[in-house]
This record gives sequence, C-alpha cells and structure tokens, in this order.
Amino acid sequence: MDHALAELARRLPGSQLVSDPDVVASLSRDHAEWARVGRALAVLRAQSRDEVSRAVTACAELGVPIVTRGAGTGLSGGANATDGCLVLDVSGMNRILEIDTDNQIAIVEPGVVNDELKAAVAAHGLWYPPDPASSQWSTIGGNVATNAGGLCCLKYGVTRDYVLGLEAVVGGAAGPYGAPVRLGRRTTKGVSGLDLVGLFVGSEGTLGIVTEVTLRLRPARREPLRTVVGAFDSIIDAGTAVAECSRQGLVPAVLELLDKYCLQAVEEWKRMGLEPSYEALLLAQVDSAGAAGEAEAAAIAAAFSSAGAVWAAASTDEAEAEALFEARRLAYPALERLGPVLTEDICVPRSQVPAMLAAVDAISKRHQVRIATIAHAGDGNLHPLIITPPGDASAQRAAQAAFEDILVACISFGGTVTGEHGVGLVKRDGMRRELHPGALAMQSAIKESLDPLNLFNPGKVFGDPQDSAGVLSWSSSDDQ
Repeated sequence: MDHALAELARRLPGSQLVSDPDVVASLSRDHAEWARVGRALAVLRAQSRDEVSRAVTACAELGVPIVTRGAGTGLSGGANATDGCLVLDVSGMNRILEIDTDNQIAIVEPGVVNDELKAAVAAHGLWYPPDPASSQWSTIGGNVATNAGGLCCLKYGVTRDYVLGLEAVVGGAAGPYGAPVRLGRRTTKGVSGLDLVGLFVGSEGTLGIVTEVTLRLRPARREPLRTVVGAFDSIIDAGTAVAECSRQGLVPAVLELLDKYCLQAVEEWKRMGLEPSYEALLLAQVDSAGAAGEAEAAAIAAAFSSAGAVWAAASTDEAEAEALFEARRLAYPALERLGPVLTEDICVPRSQVPAMLAAVDAISKRHQVRIATIAHAGDGNLHPLIITPPGDASAQRAAQAAFEDILVACISFGGTVTGEHGVGLVKRDGMRRELHPGALAMQSAIKESLDPLNLFNPGKVFGDPQDSAGVLSWSSSDDQ
C-alpha cells in the first residue's frame, strides 16, 4: 500500500491527494447503517475531468480500485471504501457550466448540490424537478448514480427522466482506462444507438466516473400549490387512500406518507407545533391551474375520506404546508437521533401499498423491532426505517432479520427492493432474489465488458452477496 500511495503521488503531482488516516476514514463511508467499510489507501479531491482521467489511468496500471463519492448522503453503502481503494471525491467539481434558457437545459459538474442547481435555474424562470429529501446536501453526481427520485417524482419523474447526456471517464470496451467519453445529446429526442445514458444513470459508479451531466429543465411552476392533508387512525387506511387515488387516476405533484413515529420524532426534536396523535398523515400537493386544481384537490380529499380518513382538508396556507413538508424532510435525521436506523427503500405497485404496509406492521411485531415509515406513497416507494437502541447487538440482529423479511414481502407483491437508494452493499442479495437469472447475467456481462479490471466500485451491486465484504458489521456499529 505504501508503494501504491507513493506511485499515485508521483503520477498526480499538484493533486489534492490525502492520506491522513482520520480524514480518509471520514470520507470512506456513506449513511448506510452498519454497512461494512474497508480501509482506503487515500482520498483524491478531484478538481477537473483531466485530473479524474489521470487518476483512473494510474489506478488501472497500479491495480488500485476506485470508489467515487460526492456528498456521502447515500443509504446503501454504495460509497463505502473497499480495502486498498482510492476514494475519488468529486464534490469539488461543483461548477454549473451552462444554463441554456432557450433550450431549457443545464450542464453541470457532478459535485453541484441539487438545491443549488434549483436556485440557479429558478433565477432564469426554470425548474429542475428531482428533489430527494437530501436535496440540501446531495450532489447531482450522486443523484445520477442512484437515479434519485424525491417528493415530485410521482408526477414529474426521477433523475433518469432529466439526464439528456453525460461525460464519463471509462475503460474496457470504451477505450483505455482513463479515456473520457460523451454519451447522449442536448436535444429533447434522439435514438442514435442504444441508450447508454440510461445505462449509466443508476449504475452506482460501477461502469465509470461521471464528470459532467446535461440536464433537461422545465419552466418554473407559477400556480400556487394546493395542499391536501389527510389524518388516519390506521396506517393501512392511509395506504388504501393511496391506492384509491391511483384507481381514480388522480396524480398530484406530491403524495407523501408519515407515520406517527416520524411525527413524534420531528416534534420532539424541532418543536414545530405538530400534533402526532394520528397513526399516519398523507400530504398531497396539487399544482394544476385554476378551477382544475381546485377540483383535483377536492377529489383527493374525498378519496382520503372514502378510505377512512379521520379528517381530510385542502388548504392554500403556504406556511402550514411548508411546516408539514419540512417535517417530512426532517423525519430521517430526527429518527437518527434515537439510535441507529436501518433504512429500507422498497417500491411496490400502488395497488399493493395497503398490503405492504400491513406486512411491515406484522414484521415489526414478529421481530419486536420498532419500524417507522415514511414514503413517496403516490408511487409506491416506501421507506420503513428500523430503529435500534445504540450498542444492542440482539436488537441489531432482529433488525437485520426484519430488513430481509421486508424484502421478501416486497418481492412477493411484485415490487422492487430499491426504488431510489440503489443496491450498493445492503441490497445485493435482495437484487438477486428479485431479478431473473438471465437479467443478472446480462448485467454482469455489461460490467465485465466496460470494466474488465473491476476497477470501478468493486463489490457493489454485482459483488457476491456471500463474500467476505459482507453487508452488515455488528462490531463497527458499536463504535458509531
């Protein structure tokens, strides 16, 4: 390792190559609870595509694997270091290179923060819709890596729907390691060859390193948002309301679920004046114009009531609405304050949301673990959050068993084990249970063709779920 580090330093003169063990350790993991973390060789704080290219060339020649990271907000272990790797930190590549108002596109580097891009394009009357709950911190590169969604994805789509083109530093079939390649286009349409951009979006850094992204934008929304809130004494009834909205063809801009555990945790932390006395809340937002928007909001409230809401009402009180959606964004960090959180990211057909919520409740009782649930409920993307007391190994084992049972139930309902967080380390076994063997073989063949040295993020997504890298590390969790 000393030789490899010395060679990297020699081949990357003037680069911000960091080998201090404490700094390296601090940049060697994401937010996935208990996912194993290897000992990285060093961290390179990259500043340009050329620097990334030189680093990839050097690492390929030295046999040093590369794990790319942005803000480290991921929840699947996808940015966790492997032993002897170079952690390539691209958060410093944070320039907005172009905002083309005529064609409604933006070209950015991977380290641009989601909310900063939103603010920049808003100044031009434009809007970038993907809005993960981590939008204040997460980067566009990380959003691309996991095909991030967010609150608005029900009506406006996920990251893949907005990536027109990208530049990546690659190897293998695309050329020598370190070669930059441009994929996609600037135009709104195009079918020249296979969709390689779509292949890279969601690939979690396993096929190459994204150094530039061309994004589709939309005109800014100008209608005032109408918020519809439904309170339920049963979380399953809340799920039924979601299914009812889908059945009626109602597509609000946002349809989110928070259960009582989330509301209690946020209120105890922030004292926002919430009343967490109900089992669950559904929060919908409608952005349709004029009378159509009013009618849509009324129809959603009626759907909530017909499914068993204790009360349901539409409001245009922006302050009240912002408080409720701020509670939704704060739910995860509020729960983290209570103890280690093992985060699920399942997605089921919308008609199966009630059944999946019932299954989560039964799993919680069977394993005697506390499970809080937040959800992008409108598109069936549920985030059951399994909370354990710090340092309790028995509770951690029960949490892992509950985690796996939730995956099994999700697949049985025709769902997927990850809707937006990615496979990383913690969902490798689940992915193999979900996908057809032929599909798994095709994915492995693509990985081998584009990265024959297994240089890019080895062990993630495609790694053997039973290998020594493992998924969860009980001993490391006690140190957090």
